[in-house]
Amino acid sequence: MEALVLGATGGIGGEVARLLVARGWRVKALHRSVRQGEGLEWITGDAMNRDDVVRAAQGVQLIVHAVNPPGYRNWGQLVLPMIDNTIAAARASGARILLPGTVYNYGPGVLPHIYEDAPQRPVTRKGAIRVEMERRLKDSGLPVLVVRAGDFFGPKAGNSWFAQGLVKPGKPVTVISNPSAPGVGHQWAYLPDVAETMVRLVELGDALPLFANYQMQGHWDADGMQMPAAIARAAGKPGLRAGAFPWWLTWVAAPFVPVFRELREMRYLWRQPVRMSNAWLLAVLGSEPHTPLDVAVSRTLQGLGCLPDQVSASPASPAMASAPVAAAIGTTRRGQ
Repeated sequence: MEALVLGATGGIGGEVARLLVARGWRVKALHRSVRQGEGLEWITGDAMNRDDVVRAAQGVQLIVHAVNPPGYRNWGQLVLPMIDNTIAAARASGARILLPGTVYNYGPGVLPHIYEDAPQRPVTRKGAIRVEMERRLKDSGLPVLVVRAGDFFGPKAGNSWFAQGLVKPGKPVTVISNPSAPGVGHQWAYLPDVAETMVRLVELGDALPLFANYQMQGHWDADGMQMPAAIARAAGKPGLRAGAFPWWLTWVAAPFVPVFRELREMRYLWRQPVRMSNAWLLAVLGSEPHTPLDVAVSRTLQGLGCLPDQVSASPASPAMASAPVAAAIGTTRRGQ
């Protein structure tokens, strides 16, 4: 079996790509510059160039569309053309499209319990674009798999609330910032579990519906305090308490910095509980891959270079001067 991964240098794209290789797939990855390694066949090209994507997808049975614009910039100009290119490539190759879904599709009206068939009425521009992406995929008549999960964390999660909002990569954990309002539950997803879930579903092949849509339960933090507590335990500082995320910064800078404006629009996801049902997933797989929270958090902090024996070997990203500021500024790469 062969797959093409768009966004293989990103968190979920990279995790899925590596797992597919481990499962015996031949995996091609599209990137704008010459790369090598990780058992992938790197192809130079751009997800914004339809010819590049169609060429790279020749002979594949799966296209993983895990590519996003950097730092929330130019979503309106980039996101939909990229999904159209993926649709064209899948039509030419006969491949199934795998899309990592998001909770942005849902507005406050369906919270706190989001079921798989909940109406998608987003209240943000980014959410509206995500809904349009899925509409185009469904209308294409191609085999499509959408898997939604909570906020990502993991050793190689890249741009995430965990890595840019709660802790400071490359530094010992001395401060934990919590975006949640007191007592508000939040859903998290450990990236290796997400990738395992996606690949297990892909392996079902034609047993899946033409447009398959599943959600993961992941790690449910019932009061918004379990994740910060797990970070403190993994860091060997069980008494360390989380401070509040400086949401005021997103309001002050929103008129000037697009990322701040986007974060402010998504605040509703932290002000009330957000919990997705995984009933459809359980009906198909029987169980959901689930790494214990303390193990997942410890591995994540190790990957981020936040534990004492790894700090010197894992320099912090220069863009991450402080955890709250890094979360607001955002350092997402395009993932190509």
